[in-house]
Amino acid sequence: MHLIKQHIERDGSGTITLKPEDPEDMWYAYNLIQPTDLLKAQALRRVVTTSATGSTSSTRMHITLLIRVRSTDFDPQASTLHVSGQIAAETPHAKIGQFHTLDLELQRNFTLEKAEGWDSVAREVVKEACESGSKRMGAWAVVMQEGEAAIVGLGGERTVVRARVKVDVPRKKGGRGHDKGLEKFFQTLLDTLLRHVDLEEALPVLLASPGYTAGLFQKFMMETATRTGNKALLAQKGSFLVVHSSSGNVHALNEVLQSPEVQARLKDTRYARETKLMDDFMTSLRKDDGRAWYGPKEVEMAVEKGAVGRGGGVLLISNGLFRAQDVAIRKRWVKLVDKVKDDEGGEVRVLSSEHESGKRLEGLGGIAAILTFPLADLDDDSEEEEKEDVKALDDATNTEPI
Repeated sequence: MHLIKQHIERDGSGTITLKPEDPEDMWYAYNLIQPTDLLKAQALRRVVTTSATGSTSSTRMHITLLIRVRSTDFDPQASTLHVSGQIAAETPHAKIGQFHTLDLELQRNFTLEKAEGWDSVAREVVKEACESGSKRMGAWAVVMQEGEAAIVGLGGERTVVRARVKVDVPRKKGGRGHDKGLEKFFQTLLDTLLRHVDLEEALPVLLASPGYTAGLFQKFMMETATRTGNKALLAQKGSFLVVHSSSGNVHALNEVLQSPEVQARLKDTRYARETKLMDDFMTSLRKDDGRAWYGPKEVEMAVEKGAVGRGGGVLLISNGLFRAQDVAIRKRWVKLVDKVKDDEGGEVRVLSSEHESGKRLEGLGGIAAILTFPLADLDDDSEEEEKEDVKALDDATNTEPI
């Protein structure tokens, strides 16, 4: 994501103009754009004109529209984002209040104004989105079998299939046709890989397959680099790791990422750090040592007691909670994040709902905490609070007018 322009006042009001340059940027935009925000972008809109004789004609025109956002629709497979809302500024071809859906596109600017101001979480999303590729992309993976492969980017927020390669390879092994088909497949895969991977970033590249396909591809790759004098590729020989997978389908990647060998290689990536945090949390939870709590009420109480601060306190929160339709709910979680980071000095990890660690967290209600000191019976306190809230609500409902 490229930051084109930013104008934010001290009170959080203002606008930011961004240009998506990469499919993953659409995911960041999806996590940034909320209902009631103002969004300005180019749109293709059908315009009806009436001639002097009364006849009508319609044409599709590119115009810039400002809409008040009502909903967003993100397609994770195609990395496309559709934003629906009502037109908030009149143009010669669109009236205020009319409904329109903006389709955000790569290489096209959009300008966003947050209805409730730019809070700390929204600013952090912009910061992460605009980081360089080497910081955002933790590693690459190529999941393959003979004739088919998927090149996958392991980003900080999600795992994205960047390219697919398919070449017919005759099944009969040992024959001339099979060897030539396999060589053509490897060459096509290598050319595609070099178009997507910046070798200067020196990121780990996992080569996964059932059988020997991945190993043979690595051998072909190094032999080709030697023959063609590709010094950049030869210099990154140590970045490639051949691993076994149960199939050549991209869905086998989750299994590959669980192997100790792969986790050791990826230990410095955001993906691995967040996976380890969830593992540490689950270990503490199984021990029942009072240092691991999950659920909104329990975690908020732990923060209030100062147990998620300096010295090892970690707040784990799903980015899905910040996509809440209700502004008050979003503010609740932003306030909690700010309290842990700014007041208590603890660590905050916003986990992506697209990653395995984020999915595990969502199964726990989307929020959990590792405490600096043990606390007991938070769930009992939470139940008591809920009972008091219900009783207060009942009393208010049953009070007779004077």
